Amino acid sequence: MSWQTYVDEHLMCDIDGLGQHLTAAAIVGHDGSVWAQSTSFPELKGPEVTGIMSDFAEPGHLAPTGLFLGGTKYMVIQGEPGAVIRGKKGSGGITIKKTGQALVFGIYGEPVTPGQCNMVVERLGDYLVDQGL
Repeated sequence: MSWQTYVDEHLMCDIDGLGQHLTAAAIVGHDGSVWAQSTSFPELKGPEVTGIMSDFAEPGHLAPTGLFLGGTKYMVIQGEPGAVIRGKKGSGGITIKKTGQALVFGIYGEPVTPGQCNMVVERLGDYLVDQGL
């Protein structure tokens, strides 16, 4: 299965059969190289990936400044140290799951809930971890 298929069929999928979808999604290498992305995913900037990787290495690193993605600032909220970063902006937000080789991104807005985004992103991330990726 191609990386783009993972994004299209597992991240940008219909959530719970309700016709709801993430706003944007991507799978990105730890070095910031984009493996696959939805058409709506923002362009990543190098310092943004560096900050995200720093927060996985040192949980709480992004809390004072916020998480930036494509120039958009998200307030960092609870996550799982070293495994998941979650951010909030208005009624939407972001979930990032770290695997052995990649970062799985999901961005959502209403009517998708934070829990639905977490489920979609973390389910694929856990699968990739199980596959050694």
